[in-house]
Amino acid sequence: MSAETAPTGHVEHVPRSAVLDSAHLGDIEGAFGRVSVSDANLPRTWKTRLLTLLAIVGPGIIVMVGDNDAGGVATYAQAGQNYGYSLLWVLLLLIPVLIVNQEMVVRLGAVTGVGHARLINERFGRGWGWFSVGDLFLLNFLTIVTEFIGIGLAADYIGVSKYVAVPISAVVLVVIMATGSFRRWERAMFVFIAITLLQIPMLLMSHPQWAHAAKSFVVPTISGGATSDAVLLIIAMVGTTVAPWQLFFQQSNVVDKRITPRFMAYERADTVLGAFVVIVGAAALVMTGDWAARSTDTVGNFTDAGAIAHLLGRHSDALGSFFAIVLMDASIIGAAAVTLATSYAFGDVFGLKHSLHRGFADAKQFYLSYTAMVVLAAVIVLIPGAPLGLITTAVQALAGLLLPSASVFLLLLCNDRQVLGPWVNRPWLNWVAGLIVGTLLLLSGILMATTMFRDLDVVAVTGYLAVALLILAAAAVPTLRWMSRGRPTPVPPPAPARPVDRATWRMPPLTLLEPVTWSPGTRLGMIALRSYLVVGALLLIVKAIQLSGR
Repeated sequence: MSAETAPTGHVEHVPRSAVLDSAHLGDIEGAFGRVSVSDANLPRTWKTRLLTLLAIVGPGIIVMVGDNDAGGVATYAQAGQNYGYSLLWVLLLLIPVLIVNQEMVVRLGAVTGVGHARLINERFGRGWGWFSVGDLFLLNFLTIVTEFIGIGLAADYIGVSKYVAVPISAVVLVVIMATGSFRRWERAMFVFIAITLLQIPMLLMSHPQWAHAAKSFVVPTISGGATSDAVLLIIAMVGTTVAPWQLFFQQSNVVDKRITPRFMAYERADTVLGAFVVIVGAAALVMTGDWAARSTDTVGNFTDAGAIAHLLGRHSDALGSFFAIVLMDASIIGAAAVTLATSYAFGDVFGLKHSLHRGFADAKQFYLSYTAMVVLAAVIVLIPGAPLGLITTAVQALAGLLLPSASVFLLLLCNDRQVLGPWVNRPWLNWVAGLIVGTLLLLSGILMATTMFRDLDVVAVTGYLAVALLILAAAAVPTLRWMSRGRPTPVPPPAPARPVDRATWRMPPLTLLEPVTWSPGTRLGMIALRSYLVVGALLLIVKAIQLSGR
């Protein structure tokens, strides 16, 4: 049977399917409904479409809300406290970036039935696979640690010891994941997402200046001018909103939810809705941070998210408590999503059963990897004198280092006809995605340079790197022409005898795909990318040794 006609439950033998875990085949069981794979011929009325959307919605909203985690709350509150409403325009620019990036992984997940880590490993070789996924494991684990730091800060305001709040949160994270039911897990995540609605009364209690906010969204300004601190904060806002783990999480979650190309439009809608939800939440945090600063005369004095709660609490215990609850809730959602993304990748790389549809006894390694990461991260936060500040810095630097490479892999996979067939990127999308990758590479270089050398003039470095990027782009065309001399012109594949049905086309098993053949331009770019990653990793190690020796 194919994935489109499989009965409810697990399908153990599916010919010509790339799906690694048979639990990834069957009916879609979402938090708000169920779609049977045998319902393909039902009439497509508005009611049917609405019920289908309700059943499918989830991966897009969860990945986006999970991105407003402890680091996101701190970054947006810092933007508000130090720069008022003036950086709201950055959030507006991030909406298309989020939608473009995550729409590509939606297609990869629905069409291939395989997680992002597995595709990288199989299509680019184990060298690239281990380099990319190994770094992801490290970054994700350190991110989980920062989520527990956020839980500790929120608990401190509420008056609960972190030695109580952190272990309880760790238990909650394990319990909501290890239910053996995708539907129960997704419902639990939506309960935590519902708690984020506290951002609405929190914003209304922060005396919002609506006209000022509307102007700041559409008119790019920076309060106090384009200083080094302001540029770094803008980069941090981009980095905390567009994170590498999002690509791995949503693709694997789409696969685990059993979404196929037939439901692509619904999952795209889920992703677009999530992008707007996350930006609205980020704007609320910026505007709340602004009120915390204006009402206490502490503009420009940001320390951490916990301090914002205390500043808000000077005016209203309810407002301070709302912020603390939002911070704790965001940390739990972020920890759940990042840890699950890592466990998904772990199952992909080692070929293990990795589905929330399976119980603990049926997927021990999958659940144990998740539990181990949660427990170890919680223990680190509870160790007296643990280098939590160094960990937070490392997360920012690693995210900046890995984001461009993750985006490059994503772009290459979405142009691989062996992988996506009729679902490959359109030319206009490649241009947009290429612009995004180039911008992310520029921001990554700035972040890496300033992480290594704190005294650099960020504004000047930004200008130099932008010019260097333009020169490289201009030099790429003649270089590629020279490298292509003497190479035979590739013969296009013959047109199919009959039109391909996009709604049912799925990637065949990875072992049956033709090997990847890189053009001279791609090879040159990948060599440059590998060099950048190696140099960046070495610089990070040196910097970590320097900081630990202080």
